[in-house]
Amino acid sequence: MATAKQLDDITECPICTEVYTDPRVLPCVHTYCLKCIEAWSKDKQPGDKLACPLCRKEFTMSSSGVKDLPKNFFVANFLQMKELSSVESETSPCEACSGGEESESGVQNVASVYCVECQMKLCDHCKRAHRGVKLTRSHKLVDIGEKTGVETLYQSMPPSYCEQHQEKSIEIYCVECKTAVCMTCYIEFHNTHKCSDVNKIEDDFRKQMATDVDNIGAGIEKCSEMLQKLEKEKNDFNEQLTNTRTRIIERTEQLKQMIDSHKEKLMNEL
Repeated sequence: MATAKQLDDITECPICTEVYTDPRVLPCVHTYCLKCIEAWSKDKQPGDKLACPLCRKEFTMSSSGVKDLPKNFFVANFLQMKELSSVESETSPCEACSGGEESESGVQNVASVYCVECQMKLCDHCKRAHRGVKLTRSHKLVDIGEKTGVETLYQSMPPSYCEQHQEKSIEIYCVECKTAVCMTCYIEFHNTHKCSDVNKIEDDFRKQMATDVDNIGAGIEKCSEMLQKLEKEKNDFNEQLTNTRTRIIERTEQLKQMIDSHKEKLMNEL
């Protein structure tokens, strides 16, 4: 079962090391913020080859550039998991009561549940109101302070919706196009492609992200070792430079004394 630290690792972009913003997945399945991959490809033109910053596998940029890269809805769901896993304790104020206004007793309304869809903490009063509105009555509410594993959190996530048909949930993953689509998109554009149920490839994405985390950690450790080695070599070089300088000064002084002595001897002979 993943910990909050592991959730932090898999929801941070390898380039900026910040939480993903608009995560986009490359054909090699590595994921980056759109802004980061745009900066990475700033010198490239449509039709050029672009290498993945991690594995260096190349792909051809489309006519619209990296903006056409599909969104990684798995990472988006993990981001919501992270939000859920970091929900504060029972003393958190309700975020729906005008920013946590005080009740008639003079005490702030305490949040008791977290709405997954609204990404908001609610008190008991707002929870009842939430359930009483047709638009929000079907929202998933999770008790604050509840000990919840990643599997439960993932099941709590609202469905991801298709970019082309925003009212339809994503159900199919096209292996050839490296993109997730709804059933309508599958019928119209991908029915001749190799596709799979998104739930069946979920574990592959999780394993890939876990592998990326391990690789990044190993890379950081290797860089740290190299930095220590370079620092030692630098110190050794500086020490050698200091010793050489000292020897040169000493030898210069010896030569000066020899010259002075020889000069004095010549003067005496004259």
